[in-house]
Amino acid sequence: MHPLDVVKTRFQIQRGKTDPTSYKSLGDCFRTIFQREGLLGFYKGILPPVLAETPKRAVKFFTFEQYKKLLGYASLPPGLALAVAGLGSGLTEAVVVNPFEVVKVTLQTNQNAFTEQPSSFVQAQQIIKTGGLGFQGLNKGLTATLGRHGVFNMVYFGFYFNVKNILPVNKDPNLEFLRKFGIGLVSGTIASIINIPFDVAKSRIQGPQPVPGEIKFLALYKGLLPKIMRLGPDVCELLFIEDDFKPDDGSSG
Repeated sequence: MHPLDVVKTRFQIQRGKTDPTSYKSLGDCFRTIFQREGLLGFYKGILPPVLAETPKRAVKFFTFEQYKKLLGYASLPPGLALAVAGLGSGLTEAVVVNPFEVVKVTLQTNQNAFTEQPSSFVQAQQIIKTGGLGFQGLNKGLTATLGRHGVFNMVYFGFYFNVKNILPVNKDPNLEFLRKFGIGLVSGTIASIINIPFDVAKSRIQGPQPVPGEIKFLALYKGLLPKIMRLGPDVCELLFIEDDFKPDDGSSG
């Protein structure tokens, strides 16, 4: 799915039609990257998300369960508690992944040939050398990343579990899988539509800065199509976690 992520980022950092590197369509973007940067151009910045994947998923689901337990003590409706737990897990996840995202976006926006760009580790060293570990360096764009992950997980988990509990369970395991997958796909699509302005802001902050004053409203939704197209793995991951929300009554200690 990484090529779609590269395409998404490229669309999000475009400066408009006056930009000589502007892409006319999704197909044009794929074709241009392949012609100018080769097949490996679609895999620029792949190492940071690979390294971040295990801690990202671990933090995401572990904290979601912990926030659910904590919210079990509060007098919140289960549906709202699930959404709030998703928000909390997304905010926590964002803190973990943001440094990896800074390196990834920097590499993805480099339009030189794959063999001409620095490695992930060299790029990280350059970022730290010029900007340090703070908000001008390895944690650049943290606020936007918090918004992206927090909003996505809030809508994603909240919508998925609430709708899943409303629609009847199917006894056929294949149809039941399709039921859950369909709900997850709709959840991810809605979450992507709502959170993509934060995603665009993150790419703009962490990547090359567009010309000031040229950002229009629709620019906040750049890269939405490839973002939705890469939802498959995120949808499937929900099928392997605890389905039922059971507020903790404190008896478990």
